[in-house]
Amino acid sequence: MHGDYLHFLFSIGVRTAVVLLWLTIGLRLLGKRYVGQMNVYDLVFIMCLANAVQNAMTAGKGELSVGLTSAAVLIGAGRILSEIFVRAPKLERRFVGTPTPLISDGRLIDRHMRRERVSEDELLAALRQHGLERPDQVKLAILEVDGTLSVVPMKDTGVPDKE
Repeated sequence: MHGDYLHFLFSIGVRTAVVLLWLTIGLRLLGKRYVGQMNVYDLVFIMCLANAVQNAMTAGKGELSVGLTSAAVLIGAGRILSEIFVRAPKLERRFVGTPTPLISDGRLIDRHMRRERVSEDELLAALRQHGLERPDQVKLAILEVDGTLSVVPMKDTGVPDKE
């Protein structure tokens, strides 16, 4: 009976790791704007960790040991990935993403906007938050990996530089 239970816990760990990978890839395919202030890996980690321990914490059908096993796998995977990303920045860029320019020298970069699923109306709304009205007032607008938009105005827009 003891061996069967260890096998069960191992299968929970494997399924948890598969869910982590699946959600990370899935959210990465959705594009950066859905992520907000976190990178994709951070968001998936928090979602998986919360779900992993939910039943154990609420005395639902899951047992405490199942929730703890899932949480341990997620925390271990997070630690391992952090170490890998420090040693292999190219892998981190591939997994987490890189900043994406959406405007360059006043021109919209349509293919980047389509890939990141950002509409022109959404981009214009973000520019207004930076005190700009039109793309031709923008030297560079970059969608960062955390979903925020960094904007560098043209020098002659009347908008002071934030340097």
